[in-house]
Amino acid sequence: MVPASVSAGIVLVCLARTQQATLACTVYSVTAWLLFGTSAVYHLGTWGPMGEAVLRRLDHANIFLIIAGTCTPLAVLLLPPDRRNLLLWIVWTGALTGIAFRVLWVNAPRWLYTPCYLALGWAPVRYLPDFLHTGGAAVVTLTVTGGLLYSAGAVVYAVQRPDPSPRWFGFHEVFHALTVAAFTAHYIAISLAVY
Repeated sequence: MVPASVSAGIVLVCLARTQQATLACTVYSVTAWLLFGTSAVYHLGTWGPMGEAVLRRLDHANIFLIIAGTCTPLAVLLLPPDRRNLLLWIVWTGALTGIAFRVLWVNAPRWLYTPCYLALGWAPVRYLPDFLHTGGAAVVTLTVTGGLLYSAGAVVYAVQRPDPSPRWFGFHEVFHALTVAAFTAHYIAISLAVY
C-alpha cells in the first residue's frame, strides 16, 4: 500500500483547489504514508527486541494519526468554520492523547486500547448530516462504509477471529485487508469532496 498511498496522496494534493484544501489533503496523505510505511517496515523485517518495541509503538500510534488525518480534509471541506474547528480539536486532541497512551504503555491489553481507536474513529458521526448536506450521499455512504470496515478490522484484531488460515491468511491479514478496504473507501470519499 505504500506506493499506492503515495501516488494517491500526490494526486489528491495536486488536484485540491484551494490552499486550505491542499493543506488538509497533505495532512491526510502524510498520515497515510506514515501508517502504511511504518507498518510495512515493521512487518517485513526482523528488528530485534528494541527495534520491534519502537516500531510497534510507531505502528500503533499511526492508527491514531490516520483517524485524525482522515477527519481533517472532511472537516475542512465539508463543515462551516465553527463546527470544523470543534471536530478538528476533538480528533487531534484524541489522537495525541491516544499516541501518548500507546507509546507509554506499549503492552496495554488489546481489549483496552482497541475501544480507544473505535471511539476516536466514530467521533465525527454527529457531523454526518453536515457531510450529507455539503458533500452529498456518496461522500457520507463511503465515509460510513470506511468507518464500518475499520471497525470490523478493529474487532477482528481485538478478538483474533476469524483466523481462516493462520499460516497463510490469519486474523492479522484479515485485519490488514479490512484496513486497506476502509482506507480506499475514505480516500474515494475525500476525493469526491475535493473534486
